[in-house]
Amino acid sequence: MLRLLAVLGLAAAGVLGQAADPAAAQTPARVTVVTSFSKDVTDPIKKAFEQAAPGFTLEVQNRNTNAGVKYLEETRAKNLVDLFWASAPDAFEVLKSKGLLARHQPKATGIPDRIGAFPINDPDGFYFGFAASGYGIMWNTRYARANKLPDPKEWSDLAAPVFFDHVAIAAPSRSGTTHLTIETILQGEGWDNGWRTIKAMAGNFRQVTERSFGVPEAVNSGQIGVGVVIDFFGFSAQAAGFPVKFVYPSVTTIVPANVGIVTDAPNRAGAAAFIDFLLSDKGQEVLLEPTIRRLPVNPATYAKAPADYPNPFKDPSLGAKVKFDPEVSEKRTAVVDALFDQLITFQLDGLKAATKAIHEAEAALARKDSAPARALVKEARDLVATMPVTAAEAASPEIAGAFTGAKEKGARQAELENRWAAFARDHYAQAKAKADDAVRLAK
Repeated sequence: MLRLLAVLGLAAAGVLGQAADPAAAQTPARVTVVTSFSKDVTDPIKKAFEQAAPGFTLEVQNRNTNAGVKYLEETRAKNLVDLFWASAPDAFEVLKSKGLLARHQPKATGIPDRIGAFPINDPDGFYFGFAASGYGIMWNTRYARANKLPDPKEWSDLAAPVFFDHVAIAAPSRSGTTHLTIETILQGEGWDNGWRTIKAMAGNFRQVTERSFGVPEAVNSGQIGVGVVIDFFGFSAQAAGFPVKFVYPSVTTIVPANVGIVTDAPNRAGAAAFIDFLLSDKGQEVLLEPTIRRLPVNPATYAKAPADYPNPFKDPSLGAKVKFDPEVSEKRTAVVDALFDQLITFQLDGLKAATKAIHEAEAALARKDSAPARALVKEARDLVATMPVTAAEAASPEIAGAFTGAKEKGARQAELENRWAAFARDHYAQAKAKADDAVRLAK
């Protein structure tokens, strides 16, 4: 009996000791992250993190960037998420401005302040770059040979008649990386010229997908010839043995993919451990794995990279033409996405019909020149390129304010979107008619 009482007493003391330990009582093992990254990226990092920090398990909730931001906004009163992890710096600016990110001080050393012209970390300490990426063109070499497609180098190359119906892109309203690609072109070429380039390319699109993953998958399989993608899709496909190439156009930018701790994170210690792992030597080395192929933010990591691995710290040409401004992007994000959808995604058939007619008119002019026909083709191209709003209007409270998500703004947003869609239909129909007239004149 005395021995039994002694055992029971020791057991009780152990339970009391555990309850008195605040770390044991308050630190759950699960670390929850909302991310736009695919399993090809998250699975190897999850495995490496859990090996490096065995006290934690990583729970990955996959949502596209815009949906992830909205989710954190909707659940802020009872937040269940520890980290937000995505490629789009303007999304982190939105979360920061809404008080949805918490300050943190990482332990990592050896990471510079900038990558190219872009700051790696938020200067106020709310989010941190762990990898970098650029935006460009990926193509299937077998498909290209079969369809006699030249190797593209610049965005404008994709507007050539030979690429008609061979190009795909994800909708920027559904993909944060595609939004950054569109915004990069707008900032690199200017609002009017940028949209002219984008719509000239778009006239050759076969499809606009809902998720960014769909584009490289279609290129890898040869269902489509060319895709507008973020660089790691091309690099990881090459490493996996797919017959693809990738190029950075001169108008691109190298920006960090970021991670930040969510305000009132249930596992703040686990969230901090995950960020520290991503920025550690081991975490940076994981980025070199074939399925990931991201650009590390620690220059020392490139010593372990393959010889042909892009290195933005040694190649100043990467992103040199574009001084990307995330504040400009953040002010007009929703407007740019809505314009793309109303002028391109939902009007793709009309845009393609106008573009095909323009291609045919230019081919006819190559056979038989006609000044009146050339004038009509120019008018047709200008009609396609014309935008319903200026850059200043896109960032104005009157227009950008209508896309805040507030209920009272919904009617104004719908009014603007309907107006832009009608603008596109009318301009593309006029452009096609003028191009058709040019063909008749050139015969």
